[in-house]
Amino acid sequence: MGFSGYVRPDGRVGVRNHVLILSSVSCANGVVNAIGRELPEVKTITHTEGCGRGPADIGLSNRTLVGLGSNPNVAALLIIGLGCEFIKAPGIRDAVAATGKPVEVLNIQEKGGSIKTASEGVKIAKKLLEQAAETKRTECGWDKLSVGLECGGSDALSGVTANPMVGATADWLVGLGATAVLSETTEMMGTAEVLARRAATPELGDRIRKLIEKQEELMNLHLGPFKNISISPGNMDGGLSTIREKSMGCIIKGGTTTINDLVEYAATPEKAGLVLMDTPGSDIFSLTGMAAGGCQIMIFTTGRGTPAGFPTVPVIKVATNSALFEKMNDDMDINAGQIIEGKSVEEVSADLNGLLERVAGGELTKAEKNLQESVSILTVGPAF
Repeated sequence: MGFSGYVRPDGRVGVRNHVLILSSVSCANGVVNAIGRELPEVKTITHTEGCGRGPADIGLSNRTLVGLGSNPNVAALLIIGLGCEFIKAPGIRDAVAATGKPVEVLNIQEKGGSIKTASEGVKIAKKLLEQAAETKRTECGWDKLSVGLECGGSDALSGVTANPMVGATADWLVGLGATAVLSETTEMMGTAEVLARRAATPELGDRIRKLIEKQEELMNLHLGPFKNISISPGNMDGGLSTIREKSMGCIIKGGTTTINDLVEYAATPEKAGLVLMDTPGSDIFSLTGMAAGGCQIMIFTTGRGTPAGFPTVPVIKVATNSALFEKMNDDMDINAGQIIEGKSVEEVSADLNGLLERVAGGELTKAEKNLQESVSILTVGPAF
């Protein structure tokens, strides 16, 4: 028994069947948005990258854009380029087309401007929507599912209610053969030895230690003596005091199983089970990295409250406390505050497991219903 999804030509499985309109460069965002206004049934992704960066960022952005287009929740892709940017739309097309899905490209300069490009884009998108509608859901095994794990706007209950509950769900998923992706390297600071001991091999343990040590060095370089309190004002208002305190609660989302791999930002895991991804602690950058890495669903815990979702990937929002769940009920899917009120972690985790199964089968999350669609691509250098 598994979930009902859309099987793609490369064998991966989507839980959604989106036609995506993607800009290759920020200069093309206006045309992408114009197509989205004309055809609200498509999904659009715009961003600030594609040009004016150094080699490291050009490579990172290119990998991210290819990953977003290759995500199995995307049935077909239309890329809008300008024509003179560093990250060329045809290059993204060729990489995504290797997955077997339909991919089209329009360049604004070649088409004679934004109006003509948008008009042509609408025609192409309509054709892609018709093609996507021909794909039907098929029963698939849980080994085809990859779930991203995120927390943001944390409070003192994050590590007590929501994150342990998500950890139980991560263990359940891994037991079924699925992949659980634990992100946010900043929020692993202070836990290097804890995570390294759980690595599948000594070599992987060393990589985990070095990754977290490198992040600590980076924080020290930029924040100096303040690195240990590198948490947001909202975190402090919620009762947290240091990054280590937050980190110990954060990593519980990964459950208790062996860590099988560590991947770069926006890279697709090659191994199933529990995987670490090197993303920042900043939520939207992290969500974007996991979506580009192929996650079909993401679970996002919050104690302060954030409505953030993602255009092509359903995001399940978990409130750490009942007051937040009631106050932001239009945005929260699960109330982990029930654990404080007498329910066991296992009981509430079972509720989350059931919701995850239904979301995989097509039920919309609150973030999807509210069109909370945020994208930010990680950069590591200055703009030029």
